[in-house]
Amino acid sequence: MDLGLTGKRALVLASSRGLGLGIAEAIAAEGCDVMITGRSGEKLEAAAAAINGRGAGRAHFIVSDLTEKATPELLENAVKAEFGDIDILVNNTGGPPPGPMSGADLDVVVRQFEIMVLRVMDLTARLIPGMRSRNWGRVLTVASSGVIQPIPNLGLSNALRSALVGWSKSMANEVGSDGVTFNMLLPGRIETDRLKELDAANAKRSGKDVSEVAKTAQAQIPVGRYGAVEEFAATAAFLVSERASYINGSMIRCDGGAIRSV
Repeated sequence: MDLGLTGKRALVLASSRGLGLGIAEAIAAEGCDVMITGRSGEKLEAAAAAINGRGAGRAHFIVSDLTEKATPELLENAVKAEFGDIDILVNNTGGPPPGPMSGADLDVVVRQFEIMVLRVMDLTARLIPGMRSRNWGRVLTVASSGVIQPIPNLGLSNALRSALVGWSKSMANEVGSDGVTFNMLLPGRIETDRLKELDAANAKRSGKDVSEVAKTAQAQIPVGRYGAVEEFAATAAFLVSERASYINGSMIRCDGGAIRSV
């Protein structure tokens, strides 16, 4: 299937590794030019070189940090300088520290809200006018299965990512008639460095071996395993494509059936 991504221009946040990089690689393979972002210039340079070495879409990068208030403006200026404008925005952020919601430090809550919610809203507001003027755009926000079924010991992630659910659905209602879709992609347990960190934290908390924690977690997933980054990225590539033009205001699960609700 031709996804209609050749010649499109995309900005993918937090894409020096993990899910963000997987998405950037997947859409670049379809002919989309991408700008990847992250805090490590060394990792970004290597990732961009690898994408460019495969041909198809071209990769550019900019070092940026979502903890900084000025980052949305920095990214806006960078994509306009490189692309003139963009067609696709993939909102992806790192997760907050694990732990229960009860007794959470409110200073940490406020800080993580700024990073995970306000920066996303600010950047998106800066970039969607161009999409609306051309009657074509895709905004995909990567969240977590925790917005449907809260994940134990990830209370802050469950709460903050859920704030983006109402925002994304509201935006979908407001700009859908302009050819701009807003959707959310919810990963389950996808095998990334972040997942390894969470398994290690759970192992430490429970006093179990990491391999035992991982085995138990996989047994609770109907497909019986963790997901691959490539599987998740392929789903993202479809959702930002021309072919997904009638999918709007939705939350798509990529979790192997782990979420128990219908």
